[in-house]
Amino acid sequence: MNKPIRILAVACLVMFVGLLFNVNYIQALDADNLNAREGNRRVMDEQFSRERGAILVDGTAIAESVPSNDRWRFQRQYPEGPLYAPLTGYFSYIYGQSAIERSQNSILSGDDNRLFVNRVVDLLGNQEPQGGSVELTIDPVAQRAAAEGLRDLGEGTRGAVAAIDPQTGAVLALATQPSYDPNALASHDLQATNDAWDQLTNDDNQPMANRATQATLPPGSTFKLVTAAAAMENLDLNPDSQVKGGAELAFPGKTYTLPNQGGGNCGGDPITLRQALEVSCNVSFGDLANQVGEDELIEQAEKFGFGTDPISGIAANESLVTGQSSNLEDTQLAQTGIGQYEVTATPLQMAMVAAGIANDGSVMTPYLVDTVRAPNLEVLDTTKPERLSEAMSAGKAGQLKDMMVSVVDSGTGRPAAIPGVQVGGKTGTAESAEGRPPYAWFVGFAPADDPQVAVAVMVESLEGNTSDIGGGRLGGPIARAVMEAILR
Repeated sequence: MNKPIRILAVACLVMFVGLLFNVNYIQALDADNLNAREGNRRVMDEQFSRERGAILVDGTAIAESVPSNDRWRFQRQYPEGPLYAPLTGYFSYIYGQSAIERSQNSILSGDDNRLFVNRVVDLLGNQEPQGGSVELTIDPVAQRAAAEGLRDLGEGTRGAVAAIDPQTGAVLALATQPSYDPNALASHDLQATNDAWDQLTNDDNQPMANRATQATLPPGSTFKLVTAAAAMENLDLNPDSQVKGGAELAFPGKTYTLPNQGGGNCGGDPITLRQALEVSCNVSFGDLANQVGEDELIEQAEKFGFGTDPISGIAANESLVTGQSSNLEDTQLAQTGIGQYEVTATPLQMAMVAAGIANDGSVMTPYLVDTVRAPNLEVLDTTKPERLSEAMSAGKAGQLKDMMVSVVDSGTGRPAAIPGVQVGGKTGTAESAEGRPPYAWFVGFAPADDPQVAVAVMVESLEGNTSDIGGGRLGGPIARAVMEAILR
C-alpha cells in the first residue's frame, strides 16, 4: 500500500471512530440533556400524548390532564387557574413549563427514574405510561383568603402574600396580584397560545411574575425586626433597655437628619426598645444600626435567610441588605437599619424573618412540595423539615416575640388583632421611587405561645387614592384573614 492510500485509510478510520463515539455519546450519555432541552418537539409531542400526573392541594387537583379529542389525546387543565398559577406554573406545547410543572416535570411526566418499575409494568401490560402526582403544602383556605384580601384592595392593586409554618418551613400560602390563567398557555390551539403569551409578556403589570418570591422591594419598617435582633444579640439589649428617641437623628458633620414618619418624637428621648418597636421609631433604629455596625447587621440578616435562594421548585430572587455599596456612611447605615437605602426583600423572606423570631430564633428552610407519589399512589418521597440557621438565641427571640405582640396589642399593628389569640406583628411603609407611592408591608405570626403560621403581606401599588397607604391599614387585615384561616 503506498503512502497516500495509507494516510487516507488512517483518516477514514479516525473519522469512523469519532462518528461511532459521537453516536454513542448522543444516544447514551447526552440523551437526558437532549430530551430535556426546550423546543424538542418530539419529546413534547410524546409528553402531550401522555396522561400527566396531577398537582394536588389538600387532595384536590389544581392541575390535571383530561382526555382530549385531538392528536395529543390529553389536555392539561387548571381548575382554579389564577389562584394557583404562581405555584403550578404552566405546561405549554410552545413555551415549555414553569414553576412546579417544571421542577417536578420528571415525576409528572412519568420519566423519573423512581418510576422505572411502573414503566416496565405498563410496557408488559400494554398500557400507556402515566405520570406520578405531587402534593403541595398549601392550605387552600389560607390561599383563597390571601388572594381575596389582595383582590378586595382593587383590581389595579399589585401585591403579594406569603405564609409559612414557623416550626417546619412548610409554605401555607403564596398569592400574588395580578395573576394569570395558565389554561390559556396550555391550550392545544397554538395560535391562541401565542396570542395569550404576547398579551401576558407585554403587560406592564407583569401578571406572570410571582411577586411573593420574586419581587425584591424595600421592606421599610418591617426590617426593623432584623435591626432589633442584631441590637439585642450584639448589644445585649432587652425590651426595657433605653434607646434614643426624639424627633430626628442627627449625624456629626452632616446637615442631613433622619426624621420619623409623620414628624413625631416617638414619645420622648430616651424611650424603651419595646416602645421604639411599638411606634416604629426611625430615630431609634437608625441609631441602633450605627451602634451595631454594618458587618454585624448584614450577618444578622443573613441568619434570617438574606442572600440565599430560599426555596426550591419555583423562581425566587435573593433578598439583600446592600447592593453595590460597601463601607456605608453613618447616614446610609441608619437608612439601612429602617429598611431603606439599598435593602430589598421578598414577601417570602420577610415571612421567614417573622417565622424565625416566632420559632425561638430557629429559621426553617421553606418548602412547597410535601409528598411525591407514583401513579399507583405509592409514596416515593416526603419532604422532611430542615433548619436553615439559628438566627437568635431562644431567650432573645422570646423577648422580641413579646415585643411584636405589643405592636399588635398597643402599637401600629392593631388591624391584625384576632380576638382571643395573641398575635405578633410589625408594620412597614417603605419609600419607593420619586413620584411613586410608598410600599405597604405587614409581617406577623400567631398564636404567640405556639406559632402555627407566619405571614408577610406586601402591597406594591394601590388602585385609586394612595395618599393614606400604610402597612397596618392595608396589610394587617389580609394577614389577619390568612392567620384565621390557618387557625380555624
